[in-house]
Amino acid sequence: MLRTSLDRCLSRRTAATVAATTIGIVGLIPLAAAPASADGSPTGLALAPLTSIDGVKPGGSFQLPGTFANKGATDLDKVYLSYTVTRGLAPRELPSNCTRYEIGAYDENPSHSTVVCEFDQTVKAGSVYAPEKTLKLNVLDHALYEVLHMTVATHDSGGEDGTKETVRGTGPAVKLTELPSTTPVRDGNADHPDRDGASVPVTADNTADFQATDARLKGRVGDTVALDAGFTNAGPAWVRSYLGNPVAKVLVKMPAGTTVTKASRACSKVAAGSYTCDFANFWINEKGTVTYSFRLRIDKAVPGAEGSVTLGGEERPYDRNKKNDSAAILLDVDGAGGSTGGSGSTGGGSTGGSGSTGGSGSTSGTGGSGGASTGGSGTTGGSGSTGGSAATGSSGSSTTGGDLADTGSGSALPLAGAAAAALAAGAGAVLVVRRRAARN
Repeated sequence: MLRTSLDRCLSRRTAATVAATTIGIVGLIPLAAAPASADGSPTGLALAPLTSIDGVKPGGSFQLPGTFANKGATDLDKVYLSYTVTRGLAPRELPSNCTRYEIGAYDENPSHSTVVCEFDQTVKAGSVYAPEKTLKLNVLDHALYEVLHMTVATHDSGGEDGTKETVRGTGPAVKLTELPSTTPVRDGNADHPDRDGASVPVTADNTADFQATDARLKGRVGDTVALDAGFTNAGPAWVRSYLGNPVAKVLVKMPAGTTVTKASRACSKVAAGSYTCDFANFWINEKGTVTYSFRLRIDKAVPGAEGSVTLGGEERPYDRNKKNDSAAILLDVDGAGGSTGGSGSTGGGSTGGSGSTGGSGSTSGTGGSGGASTGGSGTTGGSGSTGGSAATGSSGSSTTGGDLADTGSGSALPLAGAAAAALAAGAGAVLVVRRRAARN
């Protein structure tokens, strides 16, 4: 679970246990007001209501919210406004009283940025404030489904574990300005009057093209060849799903006349010669590639035999090119008069040689997607958010079903489409669904 730096700061201070907030893969977005104290007494710091931000344009920018109130009974000497954003958003032109932290990807969490602004001035009880100059966020070219988490607190949240870079703002310092007392704010929370936080979704007007990768295998009858099947996110956007749904699944159907002698650990047999493969993470960067590796024994030459790689899983409204959601697996059997497969297909493809080893799942590319499907070694390339960060690959060994052979001649079962991403309202806390990338 990705915890904000504020949570870590509070835990070091042995504060009361609180629900961790997140801008990670599957955080739900709390838009409801936090509960007030039972007796109606003042509750301390409270944010103004936040609303979702939709339709922002890559290359553009938008203003950050910043209104809050001191609903407590005493004045405060200092407050901090913090903003944590997913990797499709980047802070711009920070004042000198703000610090930006770049956090690299780890476990199931993509890279992200946090900005902490310190306001060293009196915040009067019963008053409402906002920065005198609104801070802005840039919308990057790879933005799509983003999250903004905002916090107001009396503590300095500082950096968090995994921080790769710390940058102090260079613009003129910004102060808080007092707003009319009638300005709408949420109720505070008596359980933690020294802070309030909330998250909102930010949706960019962007697309991402998932492309199944084709393959062309070659060998003689009796040979064992390697098959790498999977897909690539050709971008331009990275994709982060909600509610714990994988960004995609892959159905692999083997060419007739072959036997699977070793399958990727991330794949399960659904019919003779057909496998459905899960993607272990809930996000994939632009240009990221997911690969599932198999070993196939060529038992006989079957004229016209052709396998396939087909994308399924949750709905992808951002992917408007469905023509490359399927790709062919062609097999050339030496001494059988050429290729036994049918027409070619789109995608990158791979060529298997005899006796090669498989059974691995990996992720690579200029924005790889963190821990990928396993069954062998898995690697992840990837550029993080502004400031530079990279996902860490995971490794695995054994495969689903061990080395039991499976003849590739059956029909594939249909893939069920997953429900579209959904957001759920919370009550001042974020529900986090944890799933770690597959490991040994």
